[in-house]
Amino acid sequence: MEYKLNLGDPKTGKTHKKDVKDVEAKVFFGKKMGDKIEGDKMGLEGYEFEIMGGSDYCGFPMRKDVVGGTRRRILITKGTGNRDNWGGRRRRRTVVGNMISDKITQINLKILKHGKAPLEAPKAEGEALAEGKEKKA
Repeated sequence: MEYKLNLGDPKTGKTHKKDVKDVEAKVFFGKKMGDKIEGDKMGLEGYEFEIMGGSDYCGFPMRKDVVGGTRRRILITKGTGNRDNWGGRRRRRTVVGNMISDKITQINLKILKHGKAPLEAPKAEGEALAEGKEKKA
C-alpha cells in the first residue's frame, strides 16, 4: 500500500508533498474524511492533520457526503467533482466515497498542529546553486 500525501499549511498557504508506504500507510486505511491523524505515526513528530479529501487511482475525487470507499455515480449541482458552469442544473458524476481504501492513491491533509521540526528540510548550498543555474538556462 502506498499513498501520496499533500500536506496543506493554512498559515503559509503552501503545500508539502510526502510519500508513505507500508507501515506509515496503514495508519490511513479505513479512516474517513474529517478524521484527525497524529503525525507521530508518519514520522512527523508533534504534527496533527485532518483528512480533507483525495482521489483514487483513476483520478476520481473523494466526496464527504458519499458513504463508503467505492465509486458511485451521483446527481450533483455543485461541490467536489463538478464544475459550476451549468447554472444549477444537476449532472450525474462519478465520485469516490469518503473512506480511504486500497484504491485511493492521493490523500489531502490539512495541518492542525505544527511540530518543532519544519516539514521541508533546508536545502544545502550545492542544491540551491544548482537550482539557480537551471532556472537561468
